[in-house]
Amino acid sequence: MSLEDQVFMARALRLAENGRYSAHPNPCVGCVLVRQGNVVGEGFHLLAGQGHAEANALADAGTDARESVAYVTLEPCSFHG
Repeated sequence: MSLEDQVFMARALRLAENGRYSAHPNPCVGCVLVRQGNVVGEGFHLLAGQGHAEANALADAGTDARESVAYVTLEPCSFHG
């Protein structure tokens, strides 16, 4: 894992902490979208039944999400909607 990967994964871990007291019973998850070394979107899972970290990061990034790399603290969930 490169130093850049470590930096962005650490940022995703910090984002996940935002759901520490509210995401239960779901896990705390953070996601950072990076394109060409720049953060283009971020998200975390705040409340059970609401948007997942990945979906929130994609919404944050909008069209800038194209060709980005996702740093996610949990294997992405397969969901529809």
